[in-house]
Amino acid sequence: MMKIEKKLYNHAVNLVRQRYPTGSGGAAAIATESGKILTSIAPEVKNDALSLCMEVGALLEAHKRDEKVTHSLCLYRQDEMSDFIVLTPCGICQERLVHWGGKVRVAISNPENKLIFKSIRELQPYHWSQVNGEKL
Repeated sequence: MMKIEKKLYNHAVNLVRQRYPTGSGGAAAIATESGKILTSIAPEVKNDALSLCMEVGALLEAHKRDEKVTHSLCLYRQDEMSDFIVLTPCGICQERLVHWGGKVRVAISNPENKLIFKSIRELQPYHWSQVNGEKL
């Protein structure tokens, strides 16, 4: 059986190849506690102030379905001939993922571009939620 991390990677790669057959592109894939995989892309906008991260659509879909997120992955490629690069979620998306607790596992950028996942707690060991008693 394929591990969830590899399934997420494959779903995101397939979405990029479908949505952006040529040129640059990126996509996100998240897993939910019930086993669903949700994918999304960053919307194309004419004003950069309106842009959103790749995973926002999938995270909103999880909220809509009242599904708990367990894993998140974002990747990007420069063009159709380039390798896919794993992207650590930005700080804002890390905050979005904290909604589901510190055990949510996210793919992280690394020099070897390996598929490595860390928990939000590992990325943010001093998260502000500790002061109000929340257990990440």
